[in-house]
Amino acid sequence: MAEYLLAALILSGGLFTFIGSLGLVRMPDFYTRLHGPTKATTLGVGSLLIASMLHFSTRESGLSFHEVLVTLFLFITAPVSAHLLSKAALHLRLPSSVRLPRLVIETEQNDGQVNRP
Repeated sequence: MAEYLLAALILSGGLFTFIGSLGLVRMPDFYTRLHGPTKATTLGVGSLLIASMLHFSTRESGLSFHEVLVTLFLFITAPVSAHLLSKAALHLRLPSSVRLPRLVIETEQNDGQVNRP
């Protein structure tokens, strides 16, 4: 029974990681490319780490908490790094494939900033 649970976690982790990697390659601009790896890959690596924790907890005498610490570190650092990368992109005014709201465009024009495409 435990092997089926491990197989399901490994397959779902691999699937989420693949979807995140595919999103990184296929999305049109920086902001949407940032979304795929941070969300899907975090879930994928989290599933793989939970599978590893279950495997080593059932094979050895005690519980294996190394993977829990790695998972917590990943769940804390991935959103923070994605937020910092997106703020840097906004600061550098990287173009986006999505139109900006009219209020933002008017504010930029009033401030004398260049329009985005």
